[in-house]
Amino acid sequence: MSDANMYVTQETFDKMREELHRMKAVDRPASSRAIAEAREKGDLKENAEYDSAKEAQGMLEAKIKQLEGVIANAKIVDTSTIDTSKVTILTKVTITNMATKKTVTYQLVGEKEADLKLGKISAGSPIGKGLMGKKRGEIAEIQAPNGVMKFRVEEITV
Repeated sequence: MSDANMYVTQETFDKMREELHRMKAVDRPASSRAIAEAREKGDLKENAEYDSAKEAQGMLEAKIKQLEGVIANAKIVDTSTIDTSKVTILTKVTITNMATKKTVTYQLVGEKEADLKLGKISAGSPIGKGLMGKKRGEIAEIQAPNGVMKFRVEEITV
């Protein structure tokens, strides 16, 4: 992750904690059982099932450690205190592409919450970075692979 701090809503923070609890309380014991069952099947040197179960356990432990790190560095943002005079994390911003005149609304979120289908883009993405700090009416110039794109900030809400 690029930033030490990750900004999330309370809802996302709660989901991450639930996922961590599930991995520790459900997935970890299931992984241990799978290893025990495979161990009972004989010679461990030629036991592909045992190797597979050990590898799955290692991947699970890595995921748990990564999620624990994310939760430890998460900063919960109270949406009622967000300043809508400029684009910041968790604001919804309506922008118009100056070339195509197409208007879209995005919510700038932390990396873990980003989901383009839901209109949520990472504040660390090129568009997110380009919009941060802009005020209503300002033009954001964003470097894209095919050149500079210009977006006018139409509206900023929570």
